[in-house]
Amino acid sequence: MAKVILENVVKKFDDVVAVNEVSLEIKEREFVVLVGPSGCGKTTTLRMIAGLEEVTEGKIFIGDRLVNDVPPKDRDIAMVFQSYALYPHMSVYDNMAFGLKLRKIPKKEISSRVDEAADILGLKKLLDRLPKQLSGGQRQRVALGRAIVRHPSVFLMDEPLSNLDAKLRVQMRAQLKKLHERLKTTIVYVTHDQVEAMTLGERIAVMLNGEVQQADSPLVIYDQPSNRFVAGFIGSPPMNFIDGKIIKKNGKMHFESEDLSIPLSTTIQDVVAPYEDKEVVFGIRPQDIKEERRAKSLEEHIMIDTKVDFRELMGSETYLYIKTGCTSLVARVDALSDAKSGSSYKAVFNLRKIHLFDSNTQKAIV
Repeated sequence: MAKVILENVVKKFDDVVAVNEVSLEIKEREFVVLVGPSGCGKTTTLRMIAGLEEVTEGKIFIGDRLVNDVPPKDRDIAMVFQSYALYPHMSVYDNMAFGLKLRKIPKKEISSRVDEAADILGLKKLLDRLPKQLSGGQRQRVALGRAIVRHPSVFLMDEPLSNLDAKLRVQMRAQLKKLHERLKTTIVYVTHDQVEAMTLGERIAVMLNGEVQQADSPLVIYDQPSNRFVAGFIGSPPMNFIDGKIIKKNGKMHFESEDLSIPLSTTIQDVVAPYEDKEVVFGIRPQDIKEERRAKSLEEHIMIDTKVDFRELMGSETYLYIKTGCTSLVARVDALSDAKSGSSYKAVFNLRKIHLFDSNTQKAIV
């Protein structure tokens, strides 16, 4: 297995900068997910690691070797694409073995590797089938198997689950996690799905406009987003945002908007003091807006009168879309909540869980 290091990597297509000064170290045997919206540069970054795109500036190392000018076939990597790219006239066995045959691997070794990969992926009984006789999930496993038999130093995966339905995606996520634990290999995985990123990645690199906004563990990115974009992109439903100002009242810092006046937690008074009378963005996640009956369990909270616009029952929980004045919010509450559309609702903000962002730089204050 090998580490992957990107040093100030830039990719330009004529005058368009697709990837801008990306520096990232992926440790040996680590599962790192590149996540971001369409056009953020994540797939281009992956393709540069693979050697399918040339690096305009910067350096890429696989292990201790600089690979900028090394062709893809000599980088000791295996790539799994969004499309399965299976040969329709070949059996599962032959699809998995084809790359090894091209490399003149002995037949006995090929058979051993294919059997091992088939066992790992639950494909033993399907080796004689053609791709058209397989389900979407089975085809994706064959594509993974074709990569596994290579015994590469690094696996590169470009949205491999995006063609599957929701239930299969969940199943395949679990299989990928188990696969990584079993193979103990380095994996760089690209997706636009933040749930996929949170569940799979040991570390996540969130990208926007060709730049890495934050790279850290899923929990750190979720609890301590570095800027407003990361805070809004990671989490479902997304974080609620309200524009306003920091005001000092009765010796204590408050956040004030057109519709709300919220006393800030005692733990962050000193941190927000430099922002007195300055524009900020207030953020709170839907699960940190509680029902009235939960207020006693919170050390610091404020109760706000709102009105329920409508509700979405999700099975194990309910999303409430509420309004106070012109401010719209989403609260994630118990499935048994009796709040009805059009009814009044007392929303309790957990003041220990709020986020504040600088309106100008968009960077996190707390």
